[in-house]
Amino acid sequence: MNEGKPRNSDFDYHEAYSRNLGWLTPVEQESLRNKRVAIAGLGGAGGVHLLTLTRLGVGKFHLADLDLFNLVNFNRQAGAGMSSLGKDKVTVMSKLALDINPDLELSLFPDGVQEDNIGKFLDGVDLYVYGLDYFVFHSRRMVYDACRQRGIPVTFAVPLGMGASLINFLPAGPSFEEYFRLEGFPPDEWPIRFLVGVAPGLLHKGYLVYPEIVDFKRQRVPSTGLACQICAGMAGTEALKLMLGRGKVLSAPHSMQFDAYSGRLKHCWRPGGNLHPLNQLAIRYVTWRINRENTQ
Repeated sequence: MNEGKPRNSDFDYHEAYSRNLGWLTPVEQESLRNKRVAIAGLGGAGGVHLLTLTRLGVGKFHLADLDLFNLVNFNRQAGAGMSSLGKDKVTVMSKLALDINPDLELSLFPDGVQEDNIGKFLDGVDLYVYGLDYFVFHSRRMVYDACRQRGIPVTFAVPLGMGASLINFLPAGPSFEEYFRLEGFPPDEWPIRFLVGVAPGLLHKGYLVYPEIVDFKRQRVPSTGLACQICAGMAGTEALKLMLGRGKVLSAPHSMQFDAYSGRLKHCWRPGGNLHPLNQLAIRYVTWRINRENTQ
């Protein structure tokens, strides 16, 4: 926590966030100031989520990440640069957020989210925003289950190609397993089932020009900073609606994918999640496509 830190006399919250007014009322802006958001994973998506929500005026965060910045992060991660090489992401990103709002209340979890700290990580939290690495399944399922038990909504946007896909998970809706249906399948199939569950429309599949780079077994997939920026805008908007309780919020089994490269937007409704016949077809297609590229 940083509750004892000195206040910056040059900073005034109301002036700093005055340009949000119009899209927000003064009462709503003050409400966001008192909201607490948890973000696990501060890399490509999570780092931009943090800065986006900080600029929206959210005043309290629980931040978890156990990774360090390195060169391979430079194409997309908000905190990645020569000055942050080898430094832990949670410290770097918290400093960037505090540079925007020095009055932020932060709780940092440099060991990531673990079974022994999940309670503290979610304590008093109004919303969980997903930011974990694509291939981290144990921690992802643990956090989703814990949020559901505590009645905490989850907004989940993932960067894909040059766009993003978004799903909200609400406590009264389907659970992570009820939607993604990973149980009973070998772990090396989970990334495919997760991909299809996240973006059943697969709008990004048409312009993958170097498919041989994709290797789920080695946990290697391409990424762009373009997608992370779009991802943060989508997640930030859903976070605003969820925290303020206004605007229409669709949740799983609804999903939304916007792809800037193709200029397409697609809403999907998949009751049963990956049990849905269209998702079953998509899983078979992605599996075939990956196997074909890996054997060439």
